[in-house]
Amino acid sequence: MSTHTQLILCTCPDVETAQRIARHLVTEKLAACINILPSITSIYEWQGEIETAQEQLLLIKSAQFHYANIEAEIKRLHPYELPEVIAIAIENGLPDYLKWINSCLLPE
Repeated sequence: MSTHTQLILCTCPDVETAQRIARHLVTEKLAACINILPSITSIYEWQGEIETAQEQLLLIKSAQFHYANIEAEIKRLHPYELPEVIAIAIENGLPDYLKWINSCLLPE
């Protein structure tokens, strides 16, 4: 079993989208746990304009070997033309928690 855990970040335009994506990824065992941080303000450039948006941030805990499937599912379910999907390797963490993450996922 891989122990290469990741934290994947994804912003969503509303609570409904965030919950739909989170439930799908956990149900499909692509993610062990997803936190939804409500009402963040994002400021970014899009198509030559500076935009400001209220969004929800998903903190997706998974394994590196599931990244491609998670990315594909987010792109399929997300309403944005270009959703934010960024993976960060988890270098350290409570060993039992990291084991729990892997125990919740489809095997490699």
